[in-house]
Amino acid sequence: MPQSESIPRVELVCPAGTLPALRAAVDHGADAVYIGFRGDTNARNFPGLNFSIDEAATGIEHAHRAGARVFIALNVYPMAKSWPAATAAVDAAAALGADALILADPGLMEYARQRHPDLRLHLSVQGSATNWRAIEFYRREFGIQRAVLPRVLSATQVERLISRTTVEIEVFGFGSLCVMVEGRCALSSYATGHSPNMQGVCSPAHAVRWEETPEGRQSRLNGVLIDRYAPGEAAGYPTLCKGRFRVDDEVFHALEEPTALNALDVLPRLIAAGIRGVKIEGRQRSPAYVAQVTKLMRRALDQCLQGAGAAPAIVNDALDHLAEGRTHTLGAYHRTWQ
Repeated sequence: MPQSESIPRVELVCPAGTLPALRAAVDHGADAVYIGFRGDTNARNFPGLNFSIDEAATGIEHAHRAGARVFIALNVYPMAKSWPAATAAVDAAAALGADALILADPGLMEYARQRHPDLRLHLSVQGSATNWRAIEFYRREFGIQRAVLPRVLSATQVERLISRTTVEIEVFGFGSLCVMVEGRCALSSYATGHSPNMQGVCSPAHAVRWEETPEGRQSRLNGVLIDRYAPGEAAGYPTLCKGRFRVDDEVFHALEEPTALNALDVLPRLIAAGIRGVKIEGRQRSPAYVAQVTKLMRRALDQCLQGAGAAPAIVNDALDHLAEGRTHTLGAYHRTWQ
């Protein structure tokens, strides 16, 4: 698929943890889909997720037939022992005809730039570039063409950053939030010995335990009690940051409440500022979820691009039914003091 003259002014970039999810995203209006290979080369290394080489080839073919692009996330920081696997993944992505690599590690960026100079490089949110000087550094040294901004910037900060760089800017529009610096989870590493940025997983499945007790169903991570649920209460995937803990004899979400980022209210402003991509978080989600979120975000983005303003309340309400905690927030976007 040609990489010029076919890129929309603002792309809807959707997650796909499996081939059915990729098809769901493409068939419901995604301009681009991001995927990962199986193993610890990407930050969603869960059993049952991610793509074999053959599945990635099939997915890329399906997306390209529909006029959509496929970005492959190789967004961990490989250690010395995992370097061969990381570079092999770069080579495989290039051979498959991926439209871009999403990278965080400068070493992998240099490798990709030297070995595959025609391959687009996108700076992952894991790179935590929150100012234009950092982004320009990655452009100058490694030739990145797009940067995914961390979810810690206000709308005003996004506007000012875009005005100072020629690199395309992609922002998160919907999905889970992280209390840590974009996946650099010290909590998960402390409890399990596995790091999202090294082994590619937060709350690794082997460390998760569910227990039925007289007090209710409860979840543990490597023995640490995270939460206890009343009968009929929805139970989310156990992460330390979103657990409920006893503090001064009160049990509550002491670190972060389960909620989803929803940027629809500021989407017209971000588009006017010059963003080039709106990203949906959720490669661990089901194909049905991906289909619904893509369809709703497609409607919202099209309305904004047509100059009709922010999405109607019915879209926000529908997204809330899919959101973590069934609530949403603008997160840092609305912080006028930043």
